[in-house]
Amino acid sequence: MQFWLPLDKLMAIQNNELSLMTTRFTTPRLPASSTLSRRTFASVAALGAVSLAWPALKAQTKLEKTRVSIAVGGKAAFYYLPLTISEQLGYFKAEGLDIEISDFAGGSRALQAVVGGSADVCSGAFEHTINLQAKNQMFRAFVLQGRAPQIAFGVSTRTLPNYKSIADLKGKKIGVSAPGSSTNMMANLVLSRGGLQASDVSFIGVGTAAGALSALRSGQIDAMSNTDPVMTMLEQRGEVKIISDTRTLKGTSEVFGGAMPAACLYASQDFIQKNPNTCQAMANAIVHGLKWLQTAGPGDIIKTVPENYLLGDRALYLASFNKVRESISLDGIIPEDGARTALKALASFDPAIKADKIDLSKTYTNEFARRAKERFKA
Repeated sequence: MQFWLPLDKLMAIQNNELSLMTTRFTTPRLPASSTLSRRTFASVAALGAVSLAWPALKAQTKLEKTRVSIAVGGKAAFYYLPLTISEQLGYFKAEGLDIEISDFAGGSRALQAVVGGSADVCSGAFEHTINLQAKNQMFRAFVLQGRAPQIAFGVSTRTLPNYKSIADLKGKKIGVSAPGSSTNMMANLVLSRGGLQASDVSFIGVGTAAGALSALRSGQIDAMSNTDPVMTMLEQRGEVKIISDTRTLKGTSEVFGGAMPAACLYASQDFIQKNPNTCQAMANAIVHGLKWLQTAGPGDIIKTVPENYLLGDRALYLASFNKVRESISLDGIIPEDGARTALKALASFDPAIKADKIDLSKTYTNEFARRAKERFKA
């Protein structure tokens, strides 16, 4: 078991110990009147000892891997805002990391990149760790970005103007960020509770940005399960009717019956075991970003995210942010009850998920997030 202390505290402890040792062995050799000399000598000796010890201290926190590749599905979505903030504000670099972020159409595509070995870490939905374990692939989340899925399910007011119930979606085309992604999972849950199965509809991958807007507006899809800012833009312009919403904590509890962890950083258990300091550095960067987001104003957000994230409408982008703000994690900690909620939700519509066969303790760890929380007082 490893015990971690902030470097300043560790050095302070060593300074105290070295000062005591130096005083104990050198004081008898000095005249009783040489109080100033004793203090000076002890201080110099302690500083010299710490200087000699510095390489060892630095080695203890050396990153096993400084260049890390992160796969993400739909980086422009608010779902992954903490990742963007930490990247844009240089928090990864501050931790000594050279991060390469590859953006895919959806979370399932990003997951494939990590499982296939072309990326080290995935910024994706927590429930993927459960799905992977069901396939005997051990992946573990180590810092949380979102404490609610931020996904809304809406039907097109153009192609389904007389929509009344889930039954009206039978045989229709449902847009999701990518088949198998968390938006697809949300759609499956909504359909199952309305008496339909996934096979009763057609799922079409539309991404999470301009492509999703275009797909619904052109009539390519009849309904959509997606994240913000896309869903708020469509909702405010009357282009969709929202029938299920997890963009708030209240809405999430109504849909899932409790807390539901969402976006997180997860990696294979093997990667985490071999690169604990690197994982700690990534957790530090994300929690630093979460801390910044707690007090950031609308202007701060606009100045920080890339211009293309705004989708041409700053006002609607900020309206979307205000709607999902409370769903952003405060400290990176994954709630234990949230993991249980995720498992229960998946098992309710996916026969491949056997709740009694899943060991939730192996789907996440909070050890890195707790250290980061303490460091940044998040």
